Amino acid sequence: MALIIRSVFHLLVISLISFVVLQQKSDAQEVLMLQKPRLINCKFDKIYQLGDSLADTGNCIRERVCGAHTLCARFPYGMNFFQNATGRCSNGMLMIDFIALESGLPLLNPIKDQTADFRHGADFAVAGATALPSEILENMKMVNPSTNSSLSVQLDWMSSHFENTFYTDCPDKVKKALFLVGGIGGNEFNFALSQGKTLEESRTIVPEVVEAIIHGVRRVISFGATRIVVPGNFPGGCFPIILTRFMTDNSSAYDEHHCLKDFNSLIIFFNDHLRQAILDLKKEYPNITLIYGDYYNAYLWLLQNAVSLGFDKNSLHKACCGIGGDYNYNLHNQCGAIGVPVCIDPSTYISWDGAHLTQEAYSWLTRWLIDTNILPQLNCQA
Repeated sequence: MALIIRSVFHLLVISLISFVVLQQKSDAQEVLMLQKPRLINCKFDKIYQLGDSLADTGNCIRERVCGAHTLCARFPYGMNFFQNATGRCSNGMLMIDFIALESGLPLLNPIKDQTADFRHGADFAVAGATALPSEILENMKMVNPSTNSSLSVQLDWMSSHFENTFYTDCPDKVKKALFLVGGIGGNEFNFALSQGKTLEESRTIVPEVVEAIIHGVRRVISFGATRIVVPGNFPGGCFPIILTRFMTDNSSAYDEHHCLKDFNSLIIFFNDHLRQAILDLKKEYPNITLIYGDYYNAYLWLLQNAVSLGFDKNSLHKACCGIGGDYNYNLHNQCGAIGVPVCIDPSTYISWDGAHLTQEAYSWLTRWLIDTNILPQLNCQA
């Protein structure tokens, strides 16, 4: 359990760890209070999260269709913090968990947990979710095999939640809340490529994906949100799942980090469009704090500094939980399946299962995002 302490210590979210310990029964209670959380001056009283598996704290496993397809519902997921699978696609906490702790708030409960406490916000994200609705994907000759709970569906849940919770004074109730619209949109490209589309064909859907996300931001603003983070996508060409699927002997296909350049070029294209759309939206809503969450550069920073941060230089592109091949990943025998092993020390790996990251990676990414990307734009006063 020392690995848990190490991850939590790195983020110095100590003032809330005692609360989390009571709920999760982790050894993190041994950590002493050293420094107040980074976002505490922002005085968020609630956090609301929309998105996909990068932020799902347990909605997918509570859906009949989605839960039947996700391996994230099985041990060893959650092994390094929760001691059992909660539906989080990691060995422990996600970025939204660290963001909550850094805000002085408890971890977000999934909205599909009908017995949960939502006084401090809620998580609407669903593993496998897309920004585009299922019917739009079908028109593009694509299928989401995991869930129909796209961004628009999650926003409908949010609308119903606010109506049932706040009645007519919803805007005032979320004035001090932080909203995260994503990350989302990456699954569209994963489905497109796995279902026969080329990289160039995948580029053509970028405008519609961005439009769906921006429409989601508009809806969130209509609910009364005033502080919103809209994350871009990670450089998926650095992930074991993509490195395995598009492996090639052509050395020029890889960049200096051994990431696939063509795939990452698609992600950069998407991120640039999303960033510009957010800038345009800022002009329309000058009194709303809209922040582009730079997940791409956060991940590059992590790769560039991985060894000094304690990650194994020989495992930067390998899955901790996985089996076979150059990247310890097998699409047909994934983490959570019987007989698939787990590495000895997950805190030395960036990738947890080939498609998602370890708790340790998420902790460092959250630190970079808060200090370099998010906090400077929030202008929170001490």
